[in-house]
Amino acid sequence: MRFISWNVNGLKNCVNNGEFEKTFEKLDADFFCIQEIKCSKKIEITGLEKYVQFWNFSEKRKGYSGTAIFSKKEPINVIYGIKDEYEQDLDKEGRIVTLEYPEFYLVNCYVPNSKLKRERYNYRLEFNEFFINYIEKLNFQKNVIICGDFNVANENIDICKNYRDNTLNNIGFSDEEKTSFKDLLNIGFIDTFRYYHPTYQKYSWWFSDTDRDGDIGWRLDYFLISEELRKNIRKADILDEINGSDHCPILLELKLEE
Repeated sequence: MRFISWNVNGLKNCVNNGEFEKTFEKLDADFFCIQEIKCSKKIEITGLEKYVQFWNFSEKRKGYSGTAIFSKKEPINVIYGIKDEYEQDLDKEGRIVTLEYPEFYLVNCYVPNSKLKRERYNYRLEFNEFFINYIEKLNFQKNVIICGDFNVANENIDICKNYRDNTLNNIGFSDEEKTSFKDLLNIGFIDTFRYYHPTYQKYSWWFSDTDRDGDIGWRLDYFLISEELRKNIRKADILDEINGSDHCPILLELKLEE
């Protein structure tokens, strides 16, 4: 099965510039997950006829955040957002969509950015805490595949030296953000790209086109899988040749029962 994750940084623009539909058709994924859709209603996209669609729009602000999954397979259950022990939704910004299948959960997530002046730093750390608890509960039931923009470079190898030297303990590379990400891995998950490419430095986000041309970037986008699925990995990659957003798509191929 082929899984794609892509922060499109505005789906309408990505469709209008011609890159989304071209990429969607070319990659022919079984599951195509997108983040930061920045729309408040479904957008007509050529090629979705064979897919079931699941959209989570921001309730807090129109045209902000948001996620979606396009799947060739009908799930047995769909969960939007995350809820606390009192069944109150903790995600009002459309950041999470979960599809349940007989053998696994697929979770598409857009983790909040702490912002330059750290005005959302505490919210981001709180979100991470709730998210880890949510994932741990899912993983207790069956295997979980998580994808999305986590807004953190986990290790030195995941951030270009040009930024690393100036970003120490700053947003996207702070000790607290990295620790929070590692806490997620430590409950039983594998960073598939790093598992498959232990020493390969490759990025999924660039601050500008100039940085992208110079390969000055960050790896902010991840596929994480339950430890039990380690043996099922067939391919993990960052498709940095694909344009259309300040992020590029990432890919995961798993051998799973049909």
